Amino acid sequence: MKNFRTVLIDQMYNIVAGLLYAVSICYFAQNANFAPGGLSGLALIGNYLWDLPIGITTLVLNIPLILLSLKFLGKTFLAKTLITMLWCTFFQDVVFTRIPGYSGDPLLAAVFSGITLGVSLALMYMRGTSSGGTDFLTMSIKMLRPHLSVGAVTGLIDLVIILLGWPVFGSVDAVLYGLITTAATSLVIDKVMYGSSSSKMLTIVTTKGQEIADCIARDADRGSTMLRALGTYTGTERQMLLCVCARPQVYTIRTAAYRIDPSCMVMISDTSEVYGEGFIDPEKPSAFL
Repeated sequence: MKNFRTVLIDQMYNIVAGLLYAVSICYFAQNANFAPGGLSGLALIGNYLWDLPIGITTLVLNIPLILLSLKFLGKTFLAKTLITMLWCTFFQDVVFTRIPGYSGDPLLAAVFSGITLGVSLALMYMRGTSSGGTDFLTMSIKMLRPHLSVGAVTGLIDLVIILLGWPVFGSVDAVLYGLITTAATSLVIDKVMYGSSSSKMLTIVTTKGQEIADCIARDADRGSTMLRALGTYTGTERQMLLCVCARPQVYTIRTAAYRIDPSCMVMISDTSEVYGEGFIDPEKPSAFL
């Protein structure tokens, strides 16, 4: 029953994410004559030049990347991503071919293309899947070269694809609109998945404190402080982990905690709400240890 519920929730997320993905690419970006980053940008260029279907073209472009990344990313992740990609293809090539695209201000199209794409990708990442494309390439490169910045690798790939829009669409505006979409996408993903504060304090109450602490260290490269917690009413003893982390690490740490102990309690607060000299560098009062 639990597995069925998980699959059902995954598909609900996929439907909403696939719909928003198609809104971004087919409703806003397609008629505005610019290419955002990723394989969807290449598919839009192919659609503009040769009237190729956007969804199927994106799917075909993904095939060599799937084969390349199979040994790095694992069959489970790739299988989930393939299902997500099929939903995206369905909405792009079946649903939105029957819906007229946005024909207003290209700047607004770029902004809202980025917003809808950001929400779509955030929903995918929250369920452990992706839209494929350059995500496969980026993750594979990260496995081979762990010291490289994921953001830098993704940004470089997107920049190359966006720049292709200049000669194809015949205007530097295509590059500017593509950059706006990419910036809006990154911002929205950040806000949806991690909130607005620059850093967070996670408090985790569990019976498997050491296992979770080890997992946090391994998955997020963060240390944590473990305290003995005793319930004043029941007398039940637990471990309490305190972890101050960067905002983008919140989802990774929370997922790691629930994976080790599904019954644990995770509380998240802004570091601005955390007081006490133990969390403050005395020489730099604004810096958390």
